[in-house]
Amino acid sequence: MIEKDWLFADLHIHSCYSRACSKDLSFPSLVKWAKIKGLNLLGTGDFSHPKWIEEIKKLKSNGKGFYFYEDFPFIVTGEISLIYTQNERGRRVHLVLFIPSIEVAEKINSYLDTKGRRDYDGRPIFKISCEEFTFEMMKISKAIEVIPAHIWTPYFGVFGSKSGFDSLEEAFGKEIENIHAIETGISSDPSMNWKIKELDSKAIVSFSDAHSFWPFRLGREATIFHSCDSYFELVEQIRKNKFVGTIETDPAYGKYHFDGHIDCDFSCSPNETKKLNGICPKCGKPLVIGVDYRVDELSEKNKGEKPENARIYFTILPLHEIISLCYGVKMESKKAWDIYNILIKEFGNEFNILLNVSKEEFLEKEVDSKLVDLILKNREGKIKVAPGYDGEYGIVKMDEEQKKLF
Repeated sequence: MIEKDWLFADLHIHSCYSRACSKDLSFPSLVKWAKIKGLNLLGTGDFSHPKWIEEIKKLKSNGKGFYFYEDFPFIVTGEISLIYTQNERGRRVHLVLFIPSIEVAEKINSYLDTKGRRDYDGRPIFKISCEEFTFEMMKISKAIEVIPAHIWTPYFGVFGSKSGFDSLEEAFGKEIENIHAIETGISSDPSMNWKIKELDSKAIVSFSDAHSFWPFRLGREATIFHSCDSYFELVEQIRKNKFVGTIETDPAYGKYHFDGHIDCDFSCSPNETKKLNGICPKCGKPLVIGVDYRVDELSEKNKGEKPENARIYFTILPLHEIISLCYGVKMESKKAWDIYNILIKEFGNEFNILLNVSKEEFLEKEVDSKLVDLILKNREGKIKVAPGYDGEYGIVKMDEEQKKLF
C-alpha cells in the first residue's frame, strides 16, 4: 500500500518550550522516534521562541529550505495564538506557519517583537486579527504558508464553537486568497470537512500537534507528500493540492468530537444536545459544543459528497492503542512497550506495520493472531472509539464483534 515515493510528514509539533509539553523534547529525541514511527520529515515547531530558534540554527541547511539533524530533515514551523475582538466578539485562533528559511523566521520574529513578548511560551499570544497577521506575513515573504490549525476545536479553532467564525472569509477577509489549506485536527477528518463548500478550494492537511515525542502522539496524524527535498516543492504540493493524502485518527478519538462537560462526566451526540437545548442535565450550564455538532451547524453538503480534488486518507489509530486494546493493558505499560519494540524490530517502523505488512508476513514472524486481526481491522478503520469531549480523549473500545476475535 505504501508507495516508494511517499514522504510522511508531521509539520505541526512543539518543543520543550511550549506549555504542557514534554521537557525532554529535543531534536535527538524527535528524530529517534520519527524514524520509529515511519516519518520522513518533521516541522521544527516553536520557531518564535528565542531559545528554540537557537537550536534550529544548529541544523544543517541543504540550501532549499530543508534543515537536517544528522540525516533527518526538518522545515521551519511554529504555531501562533491570536486573541482579539472582531464584530464585538472575542476571537481565539491558532495558526500554523511554514517558513522557507531561518532568515525569514528571524524577520517574522522581529515583527512579532513589535507586537509583544515571545519568550514565555513556544506558542505565543498576540492581539492581531487573522487578516492583519496574514497580510504582514505576506509582506515578509509570499513563501510563508499560513494554515488555520485544528480548525474545529471549540477554544482555538477558526470554526470553533467558543470563539471561532462561521467562514474563513469572515476570519481572513481580503487575505483569504493567501490561505491555501486547513488542518483537520484530531476531532475531524476530510469527509467531515468536505461538507463545507468553502473548503472545496482548500487543501486539507493533517498533523499531530504533538506535545511529546512518543509514537502514540508524534505522527498520529500526518500528511503524505510526494518525495522531495525542497521547502518550495513541498509547499507547491499544498498550494496546488497535489500531495498524496493524509493519515487520520478516528475523529471520535479527538478531545472535542462530542459535546459535554468533563467535570460532570457527561457527553452526548449533537442530536441529544439539541434535545437538551444545549444545557447539561447534571449542572444546568451550557454544554461545551464539540466538533461534530459544529460541522453539522455549518454544513452545506451531505457527508460523502467529495470535491473533485479530494485527496485520499487513511483512518488508523496508533499501534500502542491497538496493543493496549488487545491485551487490556495501558499504552505506557511495560507489556505494551515490549510488544511494540518486538514489532518494530521485525517490521521496521510503525506506519509499515499499520498500513503495509500483510497478514501472512505477520504470521510468518509468529505475531499473536489476535493482535494481527486487530491491526488489520484498524487498517480498515473498523476499531470502535467512544467519542472524546470537553478535553478528554476518546476511548478505544472492544465491541461485541471485536470480542469474537478472542
